[in-house]
Amino acid sequence: MKFAYRFSNLLGAVYRHGNLSFSKDGNSVISPVGNRVSVFDLKNNKSETLPVSTAKNITCVGLSPDGNLAILVDEDGAALLISLITRAVLHHFHFHKPVASIRFSPDGRKFVVTKENVALMYHAPGRNREFNAFVLDKSYYGPYDETTCIDWTDDSKCFVVGSKDMSTWVFGAERWSNLIYYSLGGHKDIMVGCFFEKDSLDLYTVSQDGTLCVWESDTELDGLVLRKTRLPAERGEEERGEGEEEEPRGEVIRGKGERPKEKQGTKNVRYKQRSKHFFNKEGDFNNLTAAAFHKPTHILVTGFASGIFHLHELPEFNLIHSLSISDQRIATVSMNSSGDWIGFGCSGLGQLLVWEWQSESYVFKQQGHFNNMAALAYSPDGQYIATGGDDGKVKVWNMTSGLCFVTFTEHTSSVTNVTFTSRGFVIVSASLDGTVRAFDLHRYRNFRTFTSPRPAQFSSLAVDPSGDLVSAGAQDSFEVFIWSMQTGRLLEVLGGHEGPVSCLCFSPVQSILASASWDKTVRLWDMMDSWQTTETLRLTSDGLAVSYRPDGQELAVATLDGEISFWNPQSANQTGSVSGRHDLEMGRKETDKITSKQSAKGKSFTSLCYSADGESILAGGQSKFVCIYNIREQILMKKFEISCNLSLDAMEEFLDRRKMTEFGSLALVDEGVGDGDGVELSLPGVRKGDMSSRHFKPEIRVSSIRFSPTGRSWAATSTEGLLTYSLDGALVFDPYDLDLDVTPASVRRQLRQAEWATAIVLAFRLNETALTQEVLEAVPHHQIAVVCGSLPDVYVEKLLGFIASALERCGHLQFYLSWSQSLLTQHGQKLKTRSGAVLPTIQSLQKSIQKHFEDLSKLCDWNMYTIRYAVALSKQRGVKRTAGDALCDKDQSEDSEVMSEASLEETDMLM
Repeated sequence: MKFAYRFSNLLGAVYRHGNLSFSKDGNSVISPVGNRVSVFDLKNNKSETLPVSTAKNITCVGLSPDGNLAILVDEDGAALLISLITRAVLHHFHFHKPVASIRFSPDGRKFVVTKENVALMYHAPGRNREFNAFVLDKSYYGPYDETTCIDWTDDSKCFVVGSKDMSTWVFGAERWSNLIYYSLGGHKDIMVGCFFEKDSLDLYTVSQDGTLCVWESDTELDGLVLRKTRLPAERGEEERGEGEEEEPRGEVIRGKGERPKEKQGTKNVRYKQRSKHFFNKEGDFNNLTAAAFHKPTHILVTGFASGIFHLHELPEFNLIHSLSISDQRIATVSMNSSGDWIGFGCSGLGQLLVWEWQSESYVFKQQGHFNNMAALAYSPDGQYIATGGDDGKVKVWNMTSGLCFVTFTEHTSSVTNVTFTSRGFVIVSASLDGTVRAFDLHRYRNFRTFTSPRPAQFSSLAVDPSGDLVSAGAQDSFEVFIWSMQTGRLLEVLGGHEGPVSCLCFSPVQSILASASWDKTVRLWDMMDSWQTTETLRLTSDGLAVSYRPDGQELAVATLDGEISFWNPQSANQTGSVSGRHDLEMGRKETDKITSKQSAKGKSFTSLCYSADGESILAGGQSKFVCIYNIREQILMKKFEISCNLSLDAMEEFLDRRKMTEFGSLALVDEGVGDGDGVELSLPGVRKGDMSSRHFKPEIRVSSIRFSPTGRSWAATSTEGLLTYSLDGALVFDPYDLDLDVTPASVRRQLRQAEWATAIVLAFRLNETALTQEVLEAVPHHQIAVVCGSLPDVYVEKLLGFIASALERCGHLQFYLSWSQSLLTQHGQKLKTRSGAVLPTIQSLQKSIQKHFEDLSKLCDWNMYTIRYAVALSKQRGVKRTAGDALCDKDQSEDSEVMSEASLEETDMLM
């Protein structure tokens, strides 16, 4: 249970490459992020990364019409069929070539895949095809160049394919006698989109040069005639094509450049160009890059390389809306089923936007770090994570929703370290631009900027437990700078190191600062005694990372030789060490001249973090693995593989012989200029450069690791993004003190007999969450204090941990708060003696209470303003009512006088 951490979520990246897809109800958007897929719930404002991954980056995603299945295809053509309900992989398949696009038919019975110049139609997996999920039905040959886009008619009778050879091909999904294939021209550039009109064979085609062609068919969908006999080419009697070698059972339909001969009594389908429109003439830099069409509303959305998108109403081509949403190329466009929301993906900056065009407002707007992530920090309650990256941005992520809610852009260079203060309302970040900045999470502003007398590049950062002192280490002047958080003044410059300061860490219980340096020493500085060095720890190699245990009684140091040494900070004696060089298992880069085993000898851990209970330590570095070591036994407990994405460098252990030629590795061969994405070659010796113009293959590495203060999760910043691993991600059965008499029936029997304490003990022995919750909620409210007093000490901590987790997901706020209050009141002294072990549980409870406090305070504030408005409105209406009542009283008095005079006149007449 202790090391049963499972992959929980992927943050820091919302979109990388590929096409966006909306769910069937239109409330969620599915976005490919590297070799994983994230689902963003737009209604509930949450995100989830599916626990499935491909071997390389995902290039296209196909979603079934019912929204239950999805096909993920990576760069090499390897496909995964996954269930969006169970989040499980149902089938593996390989198309053997890169796939350009994939689309299911509207009836869900078939799907078409385009690769190279062929379109392959497969039977979609259904209830009758459990064994072989993908069965090839037909292969369609027509275009001379690579295919780019697909669209189906509403009745799934035909589909259209666009190509890079500027042609568009209409194919019949069945053997229609009057429509086998039809080729359309009219464009002068690569096809970007081709779309059928609703319930019609009429077509719209869009090309990269910003040209729209409207094609009108002389035949309705009902006019397609089914042919009973096959052509010889469809029987496969000609030479076999590429598709037939893979699936010989599939029929082959070839476009020969000439129209099919008309049979007697049957007229072939013909198209004519109805009109031609042009989007813009602003130059070659505004190429049309993405398009989507919503058939019920006749809305065409087009995205351009300049970040502008247009909305047009077809077929009149009326411009409805135009807006610039980014300064980068729009890579993909998608519309939801109702046509209200438009999803945009920009791969250059990793942006994902959902725009509601009728109200002209953003529904969803997220952007990750488009460069490497360098550092992360948990808030004291574990609710938020702050990250810093090479793009100079500091982002704060909500762990519950998985979304970024604030971004600070004041830094002008790479952010090297971030940390929270002890109260959790201030984030401090260090950067290579020579500044250390403090950000306020209440007003979302940069309220302090700390600088040094001489320009310095800060590579390390630490804040003392009180939050009054801020320290940063420079990598060029070998000094440690101390500032006051209150005044922003520089208090002291600590000198003594003879190499760059790589890491700083304050003791959790004392005003002692530990600084690790490349001069093979760790110095302990006393902040209360004239900034003097109390101890100097001599290391065997350069110090790279230093970390204090949560109780402050131990210090861990990672060195360049791959070892982790443990020290007693009071006596300055080394208590143990772990050799982790062989646990890194560094992969071989494509350009390496040595093996991965030899390369790993020069690697080391660059980030350390103690677990919340202090019994284990996490270590990560220039490798795809994160190691957890047991400190007491000094052994490796478990290794977590951060990524299996082969699109990253240094992933494979052995050299791929298929990439070796007589001239050397293919990775060293110049491949020329890419198609509009800039130069694909980096400058000699440059690994990180201008991301908008040059590309490099990123290397897998872990730059920072942090354990959650609650002890339930930990996070790591890597080349893939911010990965979180949690204990709550999967059901783990871990019974405690179990025997034959402990059964759910016996637990419920104790409940019926009103033996509350016994029922709780038995439920915790079974350790089933649903049963424990049922028992707790059956206890009467007035019996809570009595039950808490009669519980054994062993189960007090277990009950506190359960209440902390139940508070997060349950609505019985007052009930569970009464439990926690009674437990802490009656067992507070006993828990205090075991503060080290109970600390993660208490912090988890504090996190849950703090979350509810923030939600309720926002609700109360909103209700307060609403009540004030209602009171003011009622007073205003009361004033109007009093004035009206006065007028009514005056009118009534005049009427009564008139009535009395009339009655007197009547009596006089009667007399």
